[in-house]
Amino acid sequence: MKTYMPTQAREDAKWYVIDGTNIPLGRLASQVAAILRGKNKPTYTPHADMGDYVIVINCDKVVLTGNKINQKTFKYHTLYPGGDREIAYKDLMQNRSDFAVMRAVKGMMPKNALGKQMLKKLRTYKGAEHEHQAQNPIKLEIKGAR
Repeated sequence: MKTYMPTQAREDAKWYVIDGTNIPLGRLASQVAAILRGKNKPTYTPHADMGDYVIVINCDKVVLTGNKINQKTFKYHTLYPGGDREIAYKDLMQNRSDFAVMRAVKGMMPKNALGKQMLKKLRTYKGAEHEHQAQNPIKLEIKGAR
């Protein structure tokens, strides 16, 4: 019996819309990353992009558990000398919550060119409106809403 090797066909890729209201950031990010990688399909192949497209709405209503909203920080460097920057997640979730969700998902993706390609299939929006109605996205419920 031969091993089945799926081809990278984008025609069967589906679009999912996920409402981030009252869902912990880490739980949302891990489940979105699994969908982007294609781990929810029986044809999952680690070396191929078999995942689906994901739209996350209401990113401003995503929660952080415990006291992380006050203690956790987002650190980055501007690539200039002395360019270390640090932003509290309290401010980040208030001003750029869609970016915070994107970064959380990015941290759970493979650290290679395939991971970057898969991350391009993620769309995040602060509010409840998105511009992908033409793709007929399927509403997907995430388990673990608080």
